[in-house]
Amino acid sequence: MNDIHLDRREFLKGCGAAAAVGAVGGPSLLFSQEAYAAANPFDTVVMVFLRGGFDGLNLVTPVSGNDRSFYEEARPTLRIPATGDPAALPLTLAAGTATGFGLHPSAVGLRDIWDAGKLAIVQCCGIQNVVTRSHFDAQAYLDLGTPGNLNASTGWMTRAWQTQSAGTSSAMPLLAVASRQPSNMRGSTQSLSMPSPGDFALTSGAPQWQAYRSGMPVGTKGVTETMASLWAGQSGVEVAGQRADASMRLIAQQGYTSTLPTTPVAWPTTTFARQLWTVAQSIRFNLGLRYAAIDLGGWDTHENQGTTGTSFYSNKITELSQALTAFYNELNPTGEMSRVTVIVQSEFGRRVRQNGSGGTDHGYGSPLLVMGGPVNGRRLYGQWLGLDPAVLAPYFGDIPVTTDFRRVFSELMIRRMANNKLGDIFPGYTGYTPMGIFQGTDLVPQYIASTSQGQIIANLPANPQPVYGESLRETSRALRARARDDRNWIRRLLAALGLS
Repeated sequence: MNDIHLDRREFLKGCGAAAAVGAVGGPSLLFSQEAYAAANPFDTVVMVFLRGGFDGLNLVTPVSGNDRSFYEEARPTLRIPATGDPAALPLTLAAGTATGFGLHPSAVGLRDIWDAGKLAIVQCCGIQNVVTRSHFDAQAYLDLGTPGNLNASTGWMTRAWQTQSAGTSSAMPLLAVASRQPSNMRGSTQSLSMPSPGDFALTSGAPQWQAYRSGMPVGTKGVTETMASLWAGQSGVEVAGQRADASMRLIAQQGYTSTLPTTPVAWPTTTFARQLWTVAQSIRFNLGLRYAAIDLGGWDTHENQGTTGTSFYSNKITELSQALTAFYNELNPTGEMSRVTVIVQSEFGRRVRQNGSGGTDHGYGSPLLVMGGPVNGRRLYGQWLGLDPAVLAPYFGDIPVTTDFRRVFSELMIRRMANNKLGDIFPGYTGYTPMGIFQGTDLVPQYIASTSQGQIIANLPANPQPVYGESLRETSRALRARARDDRNWIRRLLAALGLS
């Protein structure tokens, strides 16, 4: 354990560290390992989280059959057209067979990646053992990888790297392109969080103080050169300072560009696209990046959601599709995409039936997108039960979750990361079988946790997804209980009035 006792000298160092950290990004600064490059022998997993509860039904839309009729009835003004201009982009299998679904007309780039066989869609995916309509709880369950338990001290990416990193080294194994550490990297001292590489430097104070420049007196040092000499000890403050200094030197040595390239493709200029460009450069620099996390918010569309054209929802789909397409087209021609897997996930879907405010409310199941070179794409995975109201009624009118997200992630861990320690990564989850989404070799899952962090869940939560018919039984029980309470209240009232 590091000695955190501070004498006067250490206190002054701490003040300097606080000033430096504040210049780099405030209290959200987190650190990677030593500043050296290391090629990545495994995949890089890029986790894109759509914060807010994503309406997947209007991205992956039924375009034919009975489900189309049910969809149009449930969404009289929010439906995506099946024909005309604009209309949903039909999804076909490799042989040209129609799937009965189409992508939102603003997702042209994603449709092209689908046609190239590098995009797969897992329908009705999400949290299967817990029902919640809370953004906070659902996001935490997914980020921590512990649905039903909010008290995990580590995120699933942290545990994945901890169980994989024995005997390996990496300059930057975990990267969050964000201003603070996300929950999926909670508990990691090897993750690096930065909103952009250009901000990851000491820039406070006069420019001539920041670093040595030609023409300055011999022996002159700026703040940047002085920092390393301040962290010679092993106290908590000094170790943190060493990590901060190493991380800043690592980023400075890589040649990150803050502006987007114009070749080989014209990148969008959105913040989300710039963040993906940071991830793309980090992969290309061979820093040993295993896990990257990036968020795209704004999906809580309770009102004025819109459909196509210049609507709010259409613009969000455009932002998502264009940035992911630019990322794919950047790394694919040079071969890096063959070892990159992108997961696009949201905390839950939206209700099938539109609300009275021109929007959609919190639901359950939603499509999960999987993109990358190792993906067996141009296929729909998972069990789709349809949109018949009689089928959805037992699930309170929502699309149910038929595929647990941990099943998809477990296959990713085993086939792409050669990590079968599922008991540590997703404690409490058992019964995994591969769906065939990813290329790679299967390993026998290890469900027994090897660390104390892997033992944080003893039992499954007591509020699972409703089973068929439960909502009808609950309604009947509630009506009987209400009638009984009404009768008791009437008897007490009559007794009080002396009429009984």
